[in-house]
Amino acid sequence: MTDAPGGHPPDKTRRPRIFRREEFEARAQATRREILAQLDATRAQIDATNTKIEARTGRNLPLAILIGLGLGLAMLFSLIVIKELFMIVAAVLIAFTAFELASALRSAGRDVPRIPTVVAGLATVPAAFYLGDGGKWLVTLAGILLVVLWSLVEALGPRRRSLRALLKDATAGAFIQVYVPFLAAFSVLLTAKDGGQWWTLAFIVTVVSVDTGAYATGLLLGKHPMAPRISPKKTWEGFGGSVAASLIAGVALAVFMLHQPWWVGVVFGATMVLTATVGDLMESLIKRDLGVKDISTWLPGHGGFLDRLDSILPSAAGAYALFLIFGG
Repeated sequence: MTDAPGGHPPDKTRRPRIFRREEFEARAQATRREILAQLDATRAQIDATNTKIEARTGRNLPLAILIGLGLGLAMLFSLIVIKELFMIVAAVLIAFTAFELASALRSAGRDVPRIPTVVAGLATVPAAFYLGDGGKWLVTLAGILLVVLWSLVEALGPRRRSLRALLKDATAGAFIQVYVPFLAAFSVLLTAKDGGQWWTLAFIVTVVSVDTGAYATGLLLGKHPMAPRISPKKTWEGFGGSVAASLIAGVALAVFMLHQPWWVGVVFGATMVLTATVGDLMESLIKRDLGVKDISTWLPGHGGFLDRLDSILPSAAGAYALFLIFGG
């Protein structure tokens, strides 16, 4: 055989080396296709599971968890670091919640003025924090008066409304002021007290435990509807889970955070589960009367702000009352 240029024998290994590289690339591509197929299958399985959960509970679970964590961290930071920051968090939540509820009522035919509704709601936050109970009551009454007068002034314009419709509009506007800013301001009142921020944190954590216990137990064991005409997805099994979660959280938080006897934690947990359940059912009744699934779609996986605060609003009043009894 003729030598290669330079007097060296021909390189007989070059062809096998090319073959091995091609084989390696083929195997790499096959492995890549297999990994992608497994990822697609896993993603499809997760999507199917989320679809089943959403069909049963009405929530997009991953988005609900992410948004819930974001809201929770904002509240946690404001309460632990500088409790004056909680006013900002409370003001934002009150403003968006009042606005979306006013918008929902407007879509149902009630002419609720949104600008004065939001302005009056925002005014309750500094009033509650710096002026206490008297300031909160005074500003709430002033807010109701502002909304009613605004509705009367608008009724004198080109769009004439009957006296009955005007009374309904004024009642709807007053209801928003009582339901959202007035109840929410109890958490501001509580936070402003000496050591009250820990009670605020405790009641929020307990309410979240109530919601989580009801969600998990209802998803796994829920069979018997609790109030099918108001909230078809709420079950007695879920309520049992919420009671257990609330009592455990209440006792743990009372002993280790609030430095109260264990039995105070039992009272705290029982109060929170009752107020949270009433708040949830109340919001479900509102949505049923309005004919909507969610008050708004601003929070994917949750619906609207009111869909997240429905249990917290009446629980804030309950927690403030318990603080005056046991903590003050």
